[in-house]
Amino acid sequence: MVSDTRFVMDIAVKEYGEAFRGISSLIDVAGGLGEASHAISKAFPHVKCSVLDLDHVVAKAPTGTSVEYIAGDMFESIPPADATFLKWVLHDWSDEQCVKILKNCKQAIPPRGAGGKVIIIDMVVGAGPTDVKHRETQEMFDVYMMFINGKGRNEQEWKKIFLQSGFSDYKITPVLGIRSIIEVYP
Repeated sequence: MVSDTRFVMDIAVKEYGEAFRGISSLIDVAGGLGEASHAISKAFPHVKCSVLDLDHVVAKAPTGTSVEYIAGDMFESIPPADATFLKWVLHDWSDEQCVKILKNCKQAIPPRGAGGKVIIIDMVVGAGPTDVKHRETQEMFDVYMMFINGKGRNEQEWKKIFLQSGFSDYKITPVLGIRSIIEVYP
């Protein structure tokens, strides 16, 4: 996952950095050892990046970096920030669990007029290129999702989850193969 994060985040911040502009703080939810946060912090030094993950993950976090590490559980609460960030997180969870996570994200961010948003990097089935290779890759991920009890979602399924979580709008930008950046607004 670390090498995938480095690859994806290098492209995301260079080519699609608009999603991160206008925020001064960000919580990387279930962000592991902070690879994504380090990429965001490097590209946008004014953004205070923090990683929220479980105690045993944070215990292994690197020290002496620009990223803060916070031990916690995304199902309980998320610390306040201008934006929350979830990379390859929500596809691991049921719709009900995603709603719980996203409701906690919504509580952590300010209203849209004050710059609040949730930034998601995940798969959106049917978004992006429709050639055979991309379809095959999505099908491979569908099989993977069955093994981990996860779920690949199309735009309508994402929209339903966002609305159930109390959000009012969203924007999907296909970025790299089967991945999309999804900006969700309160």
